[in-house]
Amino acid sequence: MHIEIAIKVLGVLLMMFSATMLPPVAVSLLYADNMQHIFLSAFAITFAVGFVLWLIFFRRKADMRIKDGFLITVFFYLALGVFGALPFLDERGLAMSIPDALFESFSGLTTTGATVIVGLDHLPESLLYYRQQLQWLGGMGIIVLAVAILPMLGIGGMQLYRAETPGPVKDSKLTPRIKETALALWSIYLGLTVVCAFAYWTAGMSGFDAICHSFSTIAIGGFSTHDASIGYFDSPAIESIAIVFMIIAGINFGLHFFALKEKSVIHYLRDDEVRFYLSILLVSSCVVTAVLYAESVYGGGTSLRMAVFSVVSIFTTTGFATADFAEWPNMLPYLIFFGAFTGACAGSTGGGMKVIRVMLICKQGLREVHRLIHPNAIFPVKVNHRQMSDQVMEAVWGFFSVYVIVFLFMQLALIMTGLDFVTAFSAVGATLNNLGPGLGTVALNYSSISDVAKLLLCFTMALGRLEIFTLLVLFSPMFWRK
Repeated sequence: MHIEIAIKVLGVLLMMFSATMLPPVAVSLLYADNMQHIFLSAFAITFAVGFVLWLIFFRRKADMRIKDGFLITVFFYLALGVFGALPFLDERGLAMSIPDALFESFSGLTTTGATVIVGLDHLPESLLYYRQQLQWLGGMGIIVLAVAILPMLGIGGMQLYRAETPGPVKDSKLTPRIKETALALWSIYLGLTVVCAFAYWTAGMSGFDAICHSFSTIAIGGFSTHDASIGYFDSPAIESIAIVFMIIAGINFGLHFFALKEKSVIHYLRDDEVRFYLSILLVSSCVVTAVLYAESVYGGGTSLRMAVFSVVSIFTTTGFATADFAEWPNMLPYLIFFGAFTGACAGSTGGGMKVIRVMLICKQGLREVHRLIHPNAIFPVKVNHRQMSDQVMEAVWGFFSVYVIVFLFMQLALIMTGLDFVTAFSAVGATLNNLGPGLGTVALNYSSISDVAKLLLCFTMALGRLEIFTLLVLFSPMFWRK
């Protein structure tokens, strides 16, 4: 492991990240909200720190290893959360406290979508845009963008890609070179964002709202420019567009790549994970619609409209809202919230445990039932007609067990800060799954919880975005041994 190289790369990445402070400057000048100085200051500080880190170790050269990839990934996400909070801290703007600013920044970059800000409708346009941009950059993972540029600096990128890419299958590349893989992913990501923004605009959103909401839709983030979220527009057309693009963004981007390359949708139809993913959304939407109608919460058409949007939004871990599902009767709040634990597909911008892991756990459970009936028979677990190795199954169960342990530990930690059981449970679930809205006190926002709880949830959001192991591996003594 080469800590000097990791710090050098971190410096380069911070200098790159500083450039993302400039588009909000343009937005500030366009809308004359007098916030440009905030972002120029953040740009200068971030670039200066990155330049100093690079300058100290710029002569150090060595091949990157897997350990270096983990180290850089964690360092960079933590650094992004810290430096991304600078515009929120500035006294000329929101003048937020350090815990609040860090919470908002980490929530954006991890695409969690939880917020401590009340009164979004009255914020300056540049700050609203900046929040949305944070989510867009975090959606696919800014490190995937970085590896498209790092090879030009003589720094290998595959280690970063493996450490950042979500899901249990991480080592497959879409193209022979990691630079081409990153560019392919981001081309698709950018293309979907543009199409989504255009669709929102044609459905009645202003150009500003269309761009901002396309950022958080494709990133499966959930930030909005309005306190009422998508419900602010009260438009079935806008909600339908959001549903379509949330579902698309929740599918493995590798499948999008092959579908575009071969100009065919056959890859989606043949993929077991996609079929399982769509089945969960369909069945859950039907159940929620039926209960809303049976409980006379809405009429028939409105029940379907509200149910489908909430199920897709929460199950994909986007977090947009058209209604407060936490106030719905019966078991609906918990059914919808538990859907976020499954999350979206591996290789998507969504959070949660990932559909493929849940599917493999279900297949494994079914296999054990079959073994009880036929103890000597062999029942292989297959995905897309390919048998899963014992190593993959062990990794899935290992992830699940660590996930449960981390969940319980963080919930107890939040209860110690004074939160009630339901609020603590949902806050951990919402942040570990990168969902955003929770239940209880955090159903609408997180402004009322303590600073200690906010900092704990920042750590939980980072755990969820990096799929737990990428961050926890740094706490292992074996990681630091030569």
